[in-house]
Amino acid sequence: MGAELAGEKRQHRLSPEPLAHTALQPGATIAGDRLYAIENGPSGFDPVNNPYLAKTHFLMLMKNERLASLRTAFDQASHTLTIMQDGREVAHGDLGTGEGRAMIEKFFAAFSADELRGPPKILQAPGHSFSDVARKVVSIINLASVAAIEDFVGAPVHPLRFRGNLYVEGWPAWSELDGVGKELTIGSSARLKIVKRTVRCAATNVDPDTAVRDLNIPKTLMQTLGHADCGVYAEVIAGGEIAPGDAIEIL
Repeated sequence: MGAELAGEKRQHRLSPEPLAHTALQPGATIAGDRLYAIENGPSGFDPVNNPYLAKTHFLMLMKNERLASLRTAFDQASHTLTIMQDGREVAHGDLGTGEGRAMIEKFFAAFSADELRGPPKILQAPGHSFSDVARKVVSIINLASVAAIEDFVGAPVHPLRFRGNLYVEGWPAWSELDGVGKELTIGSSARLKIVKRTVRCAATNVDPDTAVRDLNIPKTLMQTLGHADCGVYAEVIAGGEIAPGDAIEIL
């Protein structure tokens, strides 16, 4: 199938960031993807022996839709996170330092006060990504499938509801779901293996522009298709530089 990347994003537990290009590395996520998480009360997080935790331990859109009202920027080189609300900067801190993390934690202690189970804490573990799955994966969204969902719900559906790393144009709707176990190529050298379909949760019900929970996408998918899947996870097996406009093909 002939197709191309429509865009790529680095994802956080907050707002996503567009990337003009990135280098994929074997066995790794997109650089900086979900590198940190905001613990919602004590979780038993162990950065050495067991860093993976279910997303319910963190502030996240599935339960905390007000997060979508924030706009964030993360500087990969300095590990500095900047948070904007209503067009103004409300928090800024270097997540590599205790002082910087405290600045961000102080903001969320106030912003999410009525949703917290304990003091918010910035978590990080070397080489770990706070993904919805324990494997190091890249998430891929087929824009034709998103368009099909618009038909199902009878309303516009922003592709960012699905918080993918890569957005693809040119694949038939839902064809990505049949790719599990197959390899795909991106650009001249990157190669990935599709390992899992992505089961959608209530986070997709939140409009990323308005922070309003206005749709029920998982329920609609289940009623229409008999499953709640949209998108796939893939593992990088051969690295390479990729960028929007690159050809992407399921082998």
